[in-house]
Amino acid sequence: MNTAMVSPGLPAWSALLFCAVAAAALLVWLRLARSRDRREIPDARARRLPDEPSCRAILDALPDPVVIRDLRGVIVAANGAYARLTTGQPGPHGLAAAPERLMEASHGGRWLSWSETEMTIEGRPHRLLSGRDVTDSVRQRRGLEEDRTRALSESEAKSRLLATVSHEFRTPLNGILGMTRLLLETPLDLEQRTYAQAVQSSAEAFLRLVEDVLHLSCIEAGRLELSDEPFDLGALVQGIVELLAPRAQGKGTDIAAFVARDVPALVQGDPDRLRQVLFNLAGNAVKFTRTGGIGVRVDRGAGDLIRIMVEDTGPGISPERAVEIFDEFETGDWAPPGEPGAGLGLAITRRLVTRMGGTVTLASELGRGACFTVELPLPAAADPNPAERDEAAAGPRGPVLILSGSPFSGRYLARTLDQAGIAAEVAGSLGEALDRMAARRFAALLADHALPDDDVRVAAREAHRHGIGRTVVLLSPFERRDFGSPHAAGFDAYLIKPVRPCSLFEQIEPGARAAAPAPARRGPVAGAPRPLPLSRRAPRVLLAEDNEINALLAVTTLERLGAVVDWAADGQQAWDRAEAALRGDALPFDLVLLDMRMPGLDGPEVARRIRAWELQGGGSGRRSRVVALTAGEPGREGARPVPPGVDALLLKPFTVEALQSELDRLDPPVAYADAS
Repeated sequence: MNTAMVSPGLPAWSALLFCAVAAAALLVWLRLARSRDRREIPDARARRLPDEPSCRAILDALPDPVVIRDLRGVIVAANGAYARLTTGQPGPHGLAAAPERLMEASHGGRWLSWSETEMTIEGRPHRLLSGRDVTDSVRQRRGLEEDRTRALSESEAKSRLLATVSHEFRTPLNGILGMTRLLLETPLDLEQRTYAQAVQSSAEAFLRLVEDVLHLSCIEAGRLELSDEPFDLGALVQGIVELLAPRAQGKGTDIAAFVARDVPALVQGDPDRLRQVLFNLAGNAVKFTRTGGIGVRVDRGAGDLIRIMVEDTGPGISPERAVEIFDEFETGDWAPPGEPGAGLGLAITRRLVTRMGGTVTLASELGRGACFTVELPLPAAADPNPAERDEAAAGPRGPVLILSGSPFSGRYLARTLDQAGIAAEVAGSLGEALDRMAARRFAALLADHALPDDDVRVAAREAHRHGIGRTVVLLSPFERRDFGSPHAAGFDAYLIKPVRPCSLFEQIEPGARAAAPAPARRGPVAGAPRPLPLSRRAPRVLLAEDNEINALLAVTTLERLGAVVDWAADGQQAWDRAEAALRGDALPFDLVLLDMRMPGLDGPEVARRIRAWELQGGGSGRRSRVVALTAGEPGREGARPVPPGVDALLLKPFTVEALQSELDRLDPPVAYADAS
């Protein structure tokens, strides 16, 4: 069977010249052979021109096959090249009549490109076809296609391998990091503490490298898929800042966020990819900034553009390095000793932003910090609770004095208050704050404990002396442990940094509503019974984790936070204990932590069964919070989406702060040991 496909043919000028020569030779031969019986040539060996030396010599001298057919397809003439090529093989039947149309037909493993021309012989239309051997070019093209297919297959295999390896790496890394953290909380001498900290920093560097290589591989393999869903941009930014805050505060710097009021409460886009971009940028800022602070600011641009700026007071970047900073494996010369990184984070960031239809730019000078600006098209999404989000704050309308030496926190708090209609002023030192109190009456004082402790306590005392009705101290979680009672220090309340807008308004005037949107919270499943009020007691946690080291880490951490933990070594055990609680044979669980991958029943299946029981009215009539533990990040290669019935995903290796946050989200809250 002949196979045909479009392919390059003979050049037009050579085809015309050849046709002219061939036509002239054939006309001479036809005149000489008019009296002969022109019956159809019975086989390929007979398909030769009559023994006219001149005509045969002309056609047979041509290296390419030539054949003439009438409209019925009968061969009336052919040269020697055609006869040698097609011996025992059918000719190129069914060729189109369009002049210069190029076709290919396979002959004995060879490929020919045919050029066709119409001609008239003795008043009858015929078709003159000449062929050219293009076997080498066809095989080359097919080879390239096979190479491309093989490369794609290898790339997919590499992506699957990296996804699996990444998951397997995370599991032991979770144990190394967690156990090292617990070890550092025990009494150690200076030498032992130095060794343990070296293990911790090395494991963290290894984890970052695994993540960067996995992400870059997925992008290069073309397996990056973007979601398009509504999400709370303010909550996303605040969550990133809160996640990075312990790292920043641990090295004596500060991090804060501000979202302008004209930014839509809900936007449409890919929250997981945006979270990855901002985490890379803000994480780099935290790593390189040794003094001062980091600010993440969100404004609205033209049309649907959202502008996100990540600023820092770090060492800055020279113009020469700024040009290449987004290239792969480019690391900063200013990086802290021992942790320059692999130089993939910013390269991944640029590719992700470009894939989402946006841009990322850098403005920096040596010694003056850096500012990365991301602009993305994030259209506003329909807001199900617009009235609740637009409600103005009910706090004091009088001015608020903010005492803060941070380059971003104080300024961002003032802007948050200003856009809610509350005047605010920032004082960078105790002396400046005392001058402002003497010159003007304020309704509230916010004092940042990042300033010297004595200055903060003096500010509180002077605030009461000047008739300021509300005083609030801003503390990091580390400072909160040592600060003692805010009332003993002269304050009415405290706020944990970074400060959420809703918490800010609540503490300025207890009972006030925040003008800014609070982070979205997943509500109960439709049809589920409403939770019953709980007494103040330690939260009960069901932990399903098949890795013994990770289980020991989680149990130890949760118990230190005051929780009562029931550990299940696999999915079936987890379901048996959850079912007993749902039947009323055991106390209910406030929080259920499920590993996504377990032998027997996996985490999603256990979550599905729990929700099915709750929908049927089983258990105590309250809804447990279900969190899935995963080693693959949401929206990334190797990761599962959030399963039905699961409230949130907790990424391994998880931290004390992450577990603490899950306990804080229990609704209604329950008391635990570290209630201070």
